[in-house]
Amino acid sequence: MELMIDGHHLVLDDVIDVARNRRRIALSDEAKEKIRKAEQMVKDFVEQGKVSYGITTGFGKFSDTLISKEETGELQRNLIMSHAVGVGDPFSEEIVRAMMLLRINSLSQGFSGIRLSTLETLVNMLNRDVYPLVYEKGSLGASGDLCPLAHMALTLIGEGEAFLNGKRVPSKAAMEAAGIKPVVLSAKEGLSLINGTQAMCAVGCITAYDALQASKLADVSVALSMEALEGIRDAFDARVHAVRPHSGQIHTADNVRDLLDGSERITNQGEKRVQDAYVLRCAPQVHGACKDAIRHVVEKLEIEINSVTDNPILFVEDEYAISGGNFHGESVAMAFDYLGIAISELANIAERRVERLVNPALNNDLPAFLTPKGGLNSGFMIVQYAAAALVSENKVLAHPASVDSIPSSANQEDHVSMGTIAARKAQDILKNTQDVLAMEMLCSTQAIDLQENGKLGKGTQPAYETIRKAVPFFEEDTVFYPFIHQIADMIHDGSLLAAVEHTCTLKEV
Repeated sequence: MELMIDGHHLVLDDVIDVARNRRRIALSDEAKEKIRKAEQMVKDFVEQGKVSYGITTGFGKFSDTLISKEETGELQRNLIMSHAVGVGDPFSEEIVRAMMLLRINSLSQGFSGIRLSTLETLVNMLNRDVYPLVYEKGSLGASGDLCPLAHMALTLIGEGEAFLNGKRVPSKAAMEAAGIKPVVLSAKEGLSLINGTQAMCAVGCITAYDALQASKLADVSVALSMEALEGIRDAFDARVHAVRPHSGQIHTADNVRDLLDGSERITNQGEKRVQDAYVLRCAPQVHGACKDAIRHVVEKLEIEINSVTDNPILFVEDEYAISGGNFHGESVAMAFDYLGIAISELANIAERRVERLVNPALNNDLPAFLTPKGGLNSGFMIVQYAAAALVSENKVLAHPASVDSIPSSANQEDHVSMGTIAARKAQDILKNTQDVLAMEMLCSTQAIDLQENGKLGKGTQPAYETIRKAVPFFEEDTVFYPFIHQIADMIHDGSLLAAVEHTCTLKEV
């Protein structure tokens, strides 16, 4: 069933469904009518020679340069070509698909003046799996994501390159193969296509969604470590968290209790120790704070992806165009920095649990570095070393991008958000964090097998079994990296979480 687009009701799950599952979309009838009215308003402005930024004037510092009626189309084409200056690696297919969806959704509100036929061409590209080559670097996050969105628009006009069936080809060839005719731009359309926050939000949506899943997997990971280290269940008692009622904290404690239900490998307060170290005992407080932060970012994103971020904004009923600043990415730039900080803390505490698992001074009489034949074998010594490297890198990446700014366009655009950089950093932090969680699970399952002292919990048993299908117990040293990668793949593709949620329904917030 097609997802109806009207500019107002898109949620994070919809973005993932279109970006990853290739769900088809269609413009609602109401959206089409609004688009037609704004399209007519632009035509009227051009015919009347009315001075309006980006319609009958140049851009940025050239906003005082008037453009003739005959040159308005050329102006828009030149805008797209001159602004496509991206560098670095190409964005992934799912990010470009999300970017296209988000731009379509914003333009469908009818405040931009793009022609319906042009927007429907972009819809067809998305539905027929033509996605532009968009480089990840080159955006300041104001005036929106000019550079990456210009690369998106290049394919729309038959320029640049695109991917079709996974193959990189000239845009004209991709469009022709998909049976889509490139667009000849009209007044205001180039500006409508590139003035917005959709590149940063595409990265942010994918990262925030995966971060929510990672936050649940962090609960799985700490539960396995609890069993490996005979952790004390009392710290997860619901009464403890009811008197400090942060939702993320409460839900983390609920998750861990559910995961460990029926476990014979955890202990009671005073049975072997009075209390555990913070990395176990304070997991609800730390994981919970991360969950709350991620949910805040999702709330900000769901406002932004249903917003008008063009410039100028056309108010058809008043026949008035206002040149404002809705393209500025500050609102989500700060949120993406917060997202990166939250995700980095999931890795930070997980790495300390890895240290506790492998360190013979801390791991409750488990063999040093979790190897039965220490000395001859190093065991998981360097697994912790690698986890520490990733956590240290995350600390550098977690420095906020949004506190920076640099002027552009001859100082006309003199404060920018760096929102796309913030989103990309958060995604890099997430990848590192998924790897650290994989390393913790590698160590905890090894430690569990070294003990053999009772059954696992309702949720940890399927997690253990899923990991053990790909990763054996290690009697001696081997090449470990393929096994770390296999667990990380299970985290990234959702298969590990799916196995656990057959028996436990874990809460995100």
